[in-house]
This record gives sequence, structure tokens and C-alpha cells, in this order.
Amino acid sequence: MKIYDRHLGSYIEEEQFGSSKLEFLYNNPFGRLVLKLAVSPLVSGIYGKVNSGRRSAKKIPSFIEQQHIDMDDFEDREYESFNDFFIRKIKPGKRPVDMSSDALISPADSKLLVYRIDEETRLNIKGREYTVDEILGEDSKDYSGGTALVFRLSVGDYHRFGYPDSGKVLSRKKIKGKLHTVSSISRDHKIYKENTREISILETDDFGRIAYVAVGALLVGKIVDHGDALFCKGQEKGYFEPGGSTVIMIVNGIDIDSDIMEQSDKGIETKVRFGERIGRKIC
Repeated sequence: MKIYDRHLGSYIEEEQFGSSKLEFLYNNPFGRLVLKLAVSPLVSGIYGKVNSGRRSAKKIPSFIEQQHIDMDDFEDREYESFNDFFIRKIKPGKRPVDMSSDALISPADSKLLVYRIDEETRLNIKGREYTVDEILGEDSKDYSGGTALVFRLSVGDYHRFGYPDSGKVLSRKKIKGKLHTVSSISRDHKIYKENTREISILETDDFGRIAYVAVGALLVGKIVDHGDALFCKGQEKGYFEPGGSTVIMIVNGIDIDSDIMEQSDKGIETKVRFGERIGRKIC
């Protein structure tokens, strides 16, 4: 999978974790029968418990090597389990936050695609048409003509996510659902409508109302939200337990940085890091 690395100014290739297993589940007739069980919260819960055991820590060294994880970015400590490693914390200063009042920051280390929302609140994500209502699970016209930002976290990414600005939480809710992979291989499913997700409506100081959606995925045992009422820009909002996962932000009045927009128009994700500017407020 081709990804644009904006810091290198070049493209990199990302290998899909567990690609052969996903190919079997989604594209093999027998695999599709197994898929019905695999995407259930029960299977993800069992997987999570297994990876919370001390024996699972043996997987960590090979995982670091396979995913090319730079451990200089993270806390230098012994991890008690694979889950413990998966939700590792960053070292202070390793993800500086752009505190400019007009800067919209990335909420996570991730791969970003940007989508325009039309006047009828529809958008097309990876070949599937959604309405904002489907993603948020409620009737909403607030984001007509706005922008949807889809941040895909792959298994090797730092899996904690934060707030894009300071403000307060107006509402939050959980929607129970399936746990399809957020990889493009699941394109036959409307994953941002079908998957488990936690939705927060934020009233921010500099960007107005933002819909913030944490989406569960295959083998994600849990989405943890710290449940803040008030928050500051760059403050941690929560984290995902094992598996790939996604954060969607829906916002109005934003001019996305040109390099990101150029790649998104080609259908190519841009690699971004938590805290860096990805766009500016339209004055």
C-alpha cells in the first residue's frame, strides 16, 4: 500500500499486517462464513484477554522489528504483556503540539485521508457512500459542506489519541456494532456505519463544533475514552487496545494543508503524527 510521508517528501510502502488472513476472511467463500464470527466483539474480547497475559510479552521483540517501530520515541520500561506494550506512552517532547490558535492538529499517529461533505451531508469513503447521519448515528445537518478527516491507525502506530483543540464535550455516546478491519480489503462493508464506535460532540475554542468518532476494528478489544468534560489542545482523549483502528473528525471551516489535500485527491493516505498541523481555520 502506497503512503505519502510528508516529512520525507516521498512515498513509502506499507505492508498490510496479517494480509493473508484478511484475504482469506474477506475474499474466500469459506472465509466469509468464518468472518461473521471473527468480526464479533466476543472474538475480540477473547483475543484481548490472551494478549493481557504475561506470556504474550514474548511477541513484543519480533513485533517491533516487523513493524519498524522506533522505540526511542517511547517510555523505556519493561512491558508486562503485549496489550501493555500496545498502549505504550510516548516520551515527553516526542510529539510537539502546534499551539497556534488557527492550527488544526492531528489527533493521532496515523494515515490521513480527507473527504469533502456535500450539501446533503453525503461523502464517499473508499468507494462507499455515507451520510454524516450514518457515521454519527443521528440526524445532523451541522456539517453540510464541511470536511471529514479519516485517520487510520495501523497496528504498529502509537495507539493513543488526543484533542485537536481546547474546549468542552457537549455529548458522547457508544454505538455497539461489528469489528471489521479498517483496511481497504473490507470495502464491501460500510464499516463506518456497521462498526462499534464512540462518538463525542466537541465545542472547541477555535474551530467551533467538531464531531469526533473513535471506530473499533478487527481484534480491537476495547476503545478507552477518559470521559473528560473539559479539555485542552493536545490532551490525551483515550486509546485503542490491540488491532487497527480509526479516528474520524468532522469539522467545518477548515483549509487542509495542500500536500495532504493533493494526496487525498489521488486517494493516497498521508502519514501524520499526533500534534502536527494538518490544516488552518478559514478566517
